[in-house]
Amino acid sequence: MTSPFVIVGGGLAAATAAEELRQRGYDGPIELVAAEGFRPYQRPPLSKEYLTGSGSLDDVFVHPEGWEAEHDVTLRTGVAALRIGDHVVELSDGSSLPFAKLLLATGARPRRLDLPGGDAREVRTFRTLDDADALRGALADGGRRVVLLGAGWIGMELAAAARGYGNEVAVIARGRVPLASGIGDELGLMYRRAHEEHGVVFRMDAAPTAIEVGADGAVTGVRLGDDDLLPADLVLVAHGVEPETALAETAGLDVDHGILVDERLRASAPDILAAGDVANPYHPVLRRRLRNEHWANAIAGGKVAASTMLDGDAVLDDIPYLYSDQYDVGMEYSGYPPLADGAQLVIRGDLAARELVAFWVRDGRVVAGMNVNVWDVNDQVQRLIRERVVVDTDRLADASVDLASLT
Repeated sequence: MTSPFVIVGGGLAAATAAEELRQRGYDGPIELVAAEGFRPYQRPPLSKEYLTGSGSLDDVFVHPEGWEAEHDVTLRTGVAALRIGDHVVELSDGSSLPFAKLLLATGARPRRLDLPGGDAREVRTFRTLDDADALRGALADGGRRVVLLGAGWIGMELAAAARGYGNEVAVIARGRVPLASGIGDELGLMYRRAHEEHGVVFRMDAAPTAIEVGADGAVTGVRLGDDDLLPADLVLVAHGVEPETALAETAGLDVDHGILVDERLRASAPDILAAGDVANPYHPVLRRRLRNEHWANAIAGGKVAASTMLDGDAVLDDIPYLYSDQYDVGMEYSGYPPLADGAQLVIRGDLAARELVAFWVRDGRVVAGMNVNVWDVNDQVQRLIRERVVVDTDRLADASVDLASLT
């Protein structure tokens, strides 16, 4: 009997790989082993449409119900161990699953809060569908005092969702400006103003020292110092994630801030690959490793992994992409964060009105771009990046100049 292709993971990278294998004509057995008791789902809608109530489960699951059965993909739950030399995955129910090729798409886990009171029941992280259901239930009636720890994309989206339900929201973060590590101070301040217009309070350049808990075990506040207490009855921890590498490390794969893979997503042992949030791949354009935790990377990685499992020659060289929705501010970002860091920022449009396209230019070339409430331009932004077009920054900033004319 032919050993199956095994995919360990229940997210977008895993589901995309299974779909791509079938589209490329692979008709052998596919076993998909997830950590949760759901068919594969994607995470971006959890902090956006699903959490705010504007979307449904149909927006969350990657494929319609029944897709796996129709495409002969067997769903299982729970991996206990990986035996590389034997080409075997041990499942949590005690059974063993041999594999011909193995894709690890185990994702990432939220960083925990190591503080006094940090394990109280109303101190929550946000990652899974169960987390989203629980948080929506906690926020939906409004009137809660929510303190949010972290000012990255997920943190800001959670803040917007909480305010949308009529809760008080305060954000605590170590940096001076929210989102500054990704898009810089000027654009980060644009987002801060949007949140403040909706009543969010920011405590920047600050760090919690303890979570105050009452005699009944309920959260009462977040302490920033001996004489500084923010009242709270719900604390959301959103200060990043860590790749879920325990299975790979225990098995002996090479791991360094993710499972180390090449541009075809091959790990350090034969017939094993990694994709999505857990992978730390070599990027052939940057000529360095670039770990990417966003939606488009999961799709691209799933497709490349399927190609490699079938001995194809696809490489993961896509331009990183992410999107975010907060209140009435929608944006798309494409580009290389390592190259954008310290690059010249060029604004096309109206920053105050939050209708603009921002470009990061290094050595005369666009290395990243972000369109905010301006649509149908992302393909042109990506073209400028991909083709390494030398640009005149005055023309780049001029909204009357068609981006397609910049060649």
